[in-house]
Amino acid sequence: MTEQMTGAQSLIRSLEHVGVDTVFGIPGGAILPAYDPLYDSAKVRHILMRHEQGAGHAAEGYAYATGRPGVCMATSGPGATNLVTPLADAHMDSVPMVAITGQVASPMIGTDAFQEADICGITMPITKHNFLVKDVRDIPRTIAEAFHIASSGRPGPVLVDISKDALQNNADFVWPERLDLPGYRPVTKPHGKQVREAARMIADAKRPVLYVGGGVLRAGAAAELRVLAELTGVPVVTTLMARGVFPDSHPLYVGMPGMHGDVAAVGSLQQADLIVALGARFDDRVTGRLDSFAPDAKIVHADIDPAEISKNRHADVPIVGDCREVLADLVVAVRADQEKGRQGDYGAWWDKLNKLRTTYPKGFDAPDDGTLSPQAVIQRLGQVVGPEATYVAGVGQHQMWAAQFIDYERPGAFVNSGGLGTMGFSVPAALGAKVGDPDRVVWSVDGDGCFQMTNQELATCAIEGIPIKVAVVNNGNLGMVRQWQTLFYEGRYSNTDLQTSPLDEKVRIPDFVRLSEAYGCVGLRCERPEDIDATIEKAMSINDRPVVVDFTVNHDAMVWPMVGPGVSNDNIQYARDMAPNWEHQD
Repeated sequence: MTEQMTGAQSLIRSLEHVGVDTVFGIPGGAILPAYDPLYDSAKVRHILMRHEQGAGHAAEGYAYATGRPGVCMATSGPGATNLVTPLADAHMDSVPMVAITGQVASPMIGTDAFQEADICGITMPITKHNFLVKDVRDIPRTIAEAFHIASSGRPGPVLVDISKDALQNNADFVWPERLDLPGYRPVTKPHGKQVREAARMIADAKRPVLYVGGGVLRAGAAAELRVLAELTGVPVVTTLMARGVFPDSHPLYVGMPGMHGDVAAVGSLQQADLIVALGARFDDRVTGRLDSFAPDAKIVHADIDPAEISKNRHADVPIVGDCREVLADLVVAVRADQEKGRQGDYGAWWDKLNKLRTTYPKGFDAPDDGTLSPQAVIQRLGQVVGPEATYVAGVGQHQMWAAQFIDYERPGAFVNSGGLGTMGFSVPAALGAKVGDPDRVVWSVDGDGCFQMTNQELATCAIEGIPIKVAVVNNGNLGMVRQWQTLFYEGRYSNTDLQTSPLDEKVRIPDFVRLSEAYGCVGLRCERPEDIDATIEKAMSINDRPVVVDFTVNHDAMVWPMVGPGVSNDNIQYARDMAPNWEHQD
């Protein structure tokens, strides 16, 4: 039996068919027909956001929390273009997301009609795929294909742009029995010969490292990773996008590599003779100057996206496949080698790495003027709140401190904008993560600059009953930009003072406590080191409303370690003008 309905009804029915339970969006003219049947849906909750960028980031946060595609909805023209940043963000970080936009009626397309924008053309480089639907009969099939593409292979954002007349016209609802997508056949099963060669290289290596990226998180392969690491005894480093995929407390964990990574983790990659890259892409923030990265290392590169393999660094053993299947097969191959007596001896390698860990541990100096240390605030937040919470960072200094000073013990505990580095990500992404996993405590760890880009979504949290908690690490400045001005521009602080925590106690613009209360949240402020724990505990005791804590911190704190721009990872500094003595470590 087929049922005739409008395109708008067909859209909502299709969303129900693929299991959507939440849509983040804002209505407007071209998408308005879809909002009428959405009003009647008993299965799909719509959360009215305050800005379309917030809707997109909320969909990302939902995807992080659930592993399913997040869904956002916007109208044509400016509504759709406001989704560009979250679409680009999701594309860079391989986040499954489906964005549905209204479009002007099909006869008007290309005429510069009111609120017309070629959103498919605009987003083509920053989506995994996009569709323009002008025929009402195509809506069910397109939605089915969009969700399949977003969630299979290398996940990513898919945009579905639907003309207003397609939403208003009538047709029989026909759900596709199967999907026919010629040319789209993601390879998930790795080639056995390549896997066996990788196992042989692990056994033969003297200084191997497992370089673990966000692909392992996306593949849900944390358990398989742990089995391989414990089976081989190979050191593990996890990128910013993979924090928590391997427990920080595990003795095989060496740390986070990269521009602001641990000295031991950066050194392990630089001195390795074998790097097994799993769902990682040799990003410039990890490699530093590429031609000096890991000069003696052979590379095994496993990724579901063949375009990533050998893109930045030549792979001696390329493996195309889903990381979960790659790791499972690699475990089998390593066990087979071990049964034949082939097993690596990494004792001397571990002696060197343990010495690096002991000599150059993570740390920070407390300010001598009695002000709050931002590192101490974030460290105590992680210790008081604990590893079961989800921490959603913005972008900048606070993001790096959240990656460094909170211990992550489970996959998905740390959510952030890694590839695009989107200021304004944290609050709406925390909203989405809380909706996707409502029983888990969710903390947004944000900076005063980032917070002012999307804090209007606090109204959404308050009205919709989404009690996130926000720690604003308020140093009164665009902190990371100020750090670069300190280091590379002779302390010439051009346009970085935000006046949110003036040193001379002038009026705060804005006052984050009063702003939060205006948005229906509880606002707290902490300015003294002795009040950090009590303030966090008070925030944790409030669960019926969102809570925002203004941690007014020292203006001059900087993120260390640091690999400067355009230099080799060998030149990492663990404090200003202080670098490891690699020769001494040998």
